[in-house]
Amino acid sequence: MLSREHITLRLGVCLCLSGRTREGAAPNTAQPDIMQGEAFPRCRVLRYSAIQERAKMEWSLDNVREMVAGGMQSIRECEICAFAIAMCVLLLFMWYCYRVGREHGSSPLRGRYLAGPSRIGGVVGGFMSSDCRGRGKGKPGSMLEEQNGFAFCQSSECFRCTSAGESLNQRLYHSLQDYAKRYTWSGMGRVHKGVRDQGRYLNSRPTIQRPEVFFLPDLPSAPFFSREVQRHDVELLEQSFPALLAEFESIYHQPPARSGSSLPPGWKANNTPRGQWWTYYLVNQGTPLVLNVRRCPRAWRVLGQLRTFIANNVFGNACFSVLSPGALITEHYGPTNVRLRCHLGLRVPPSCELVVGGEPQCWSEGSCLLFDDSFLHRAFHEGGAEDGPRVVFMVDLWHPNVAAAERQALDYIFTPGRLEDKEGK
Repeated sequence: MLSREHITLRLGVCLCLSGRTREGAAPNTAQPDIMQGEAFPRCRVLRYSAIQERAKMEWSLDNVREMVAGGMQSIRECEICAFAIAMCVLLLFMWYCYRVGREHGSSPLRGRYLAGPSRIGGVVGGFMSSDCRGRGKGKPGSMLEEQNGFAFCQSSECFRCTSAGESLNQRLYHSLQDYAKRYTWSGMGRVHKGVRDQGRYLNSRPTIQRPEVFFLPDLPSAPFFSREVQRHDVELLEQSFPALLAEFESIYHQPPARSGSSLPPGWKANNTPRGQWWTYYLVNQGTPLVLNVRRCPRAWRVLGQLRTFIANNVFGNACFSVLSPGALITEHYGPTNVRLRCHLGLRVPPSCELVVGGEPQCWSEGSCLLFDDSFLHRAFHEGGAEDGPRVVFMVDLWHPNVAAAERQALDYIFTPGRLEDKEGK
């Protein structure tokens, strides 16, 4: 039995053939045939085209229905397999987060100073090694002498005193490879470039900025930075000004550590051409000093609340710094350009000045001063004895343009003791 569409299609073809036959015959002038008009053949063609489009549409909709039904059936068949794959991916992601969070916590300072043996740093090794630790092997007497003396650091374990030669470059590259194997190469472009060409960068830097240990290329640099680049940490330090000042008073006015020494417990004397420069470290080259931290619980709590404090590698330091009247810290460079040094003024008498990259700045009590200490810098106090010492709380913060992935890699590469261990292997 033929459907309505087939009958309509055959009628259209017959009418079309009939029209063509009549058009070929001689016209009858007596009785005009309406089939010879222009409107009727055109209607037949339009009807035929409409039938074809309807047939195509029905075919397309049927195919779509079949495709959707087939896809749903495939999903039902693979539902268990897809669920298992999703669970595996979720477990792998949770394991990765656990590993990363275990080694790089949001507050790396908390609890660190309570574990392990007590380690108090030795002398701060002169103006070129102001954050060195004198750790004499098996020489406790020598360590005490260095702790309260004015000698340069002679320890082979001090990172700042390690010669930045070809050996250090190789150790840096091996540490970067270890990090990439353990984690990823993603985001390591600048770090890899800096480690690979470290010798060339350090030797070709202009004299105004020449970090002694590590230079990260393509990093914006300036002698001084606005407080807005690390606004959270700057505001937190300034809000903690009264607590930090009170804690400084408590440790500064204690009696000397031993007979024959003018330094209270925990303070270190640095080599200066004139005057006195004392420092009281809470964190020295990434390592907390246990006894000092126990004497300054409020300052330690403030450090734990800072977001950008360098707490996990050798470039991180935190200390109280005292400059006596008439003292001069001669020009020198810091170890790297990946950090900004922050000074919170606690006591600032007149005639005190900090010069970085040829630009002079003055401290202010209760305010922070951010500068890049990889630039050539010096400090002096030209006031009289009646003015008293200049006192700042010094903290090393990450440079704002060092990305999070780069910070994690640098923490791994410059973990305290890692490069020394590799050198001994």
